Amino acid sequence: MIILLPPSEGKTPASTGPALNLEDLAFPELTAARLEVLEALQQTSAAPDALQILGVGPTLSGEVARNRELTRIPCAPALQTYTGVLFAALDAPTLTTTAQHRLGSLYVSSGLFGIVAAGDLIPAYRLAMKVRLPDTGVLSTWWKKRLTPVLDARFADELVVDCRSGDYRKSWPGDPAHTVVVNVYTERAGKRSVVSHNAKHTRGLLARHLLERTSSDPDSPQELAGAAGEAFTVELTAAGRRKPAELAIILTA
Repeated sequence: MIILLPPSEGKTPASTGPALNLEDLAFPELTAARLEVLEALQQTSAAPDALQILGVGPTLSGEVARNRELTRIPCAPALQTYTGVLFAALDAPTLTTTAQHRLGSLYVSSGLFGIVAAGDLIPAYRLAMKVRLPDTGVLSTWWKKRLTPVLDARFADELVVDCRSGDYRKSWPGDPAHTVVVNVYTERAGKRSVVSHNAKHTRGLLARHLLERTSSDPDSPQELAGAAGEAFTVELTAAGRRKPAELAIILTA
């Protein structure tokens, strides 16, 4: 089982730690691609229109300026660097010993690095997957060409639990036959609506539950639905020819 998470837009800068070493990240075959995006981001972050290109407001100018120092500032494990609702719900520092041993199955999509493992040492950066950098174009499209051969080979025949949002799913959709997309809905008076903000919290709780289970990892969409059903109300929609299965988590309003 592989669990894929989206990154958080906000990140916690490390106060101490080593500088970035791209060759030490998971999937070292992506090193050249990561360096290309890193250099493009640093150039963009030094430009007069950096805030506009990166799609952020003036209050985040300090984070954009920090992008220019990404090879020199301290790094910390990805699960410490990413913050926000999903990662607060996952609450990695309080995971059980069993769950800690399973963290090797957890990966985070990244506009800068393509994908990182939970323990990869990374700096706090500001770059969303939907951004169009001058030298790369839209990052989700740019990364898809480079991630697909690598992740198709690495995750072949693994059950992929896709907790990512739309832009990050575009960067590597995965094999529909082995992927389950997790969506969250609210049900009120028999009517369902898609949840946005609370979906991040729920996906974090789902990831925590799957990591902490003492049973063996699910290896099919049906087994995943059974495992998720231990903690949530769920419905499973089977995969189509080109569409992955969907695990719907139903929250009652």
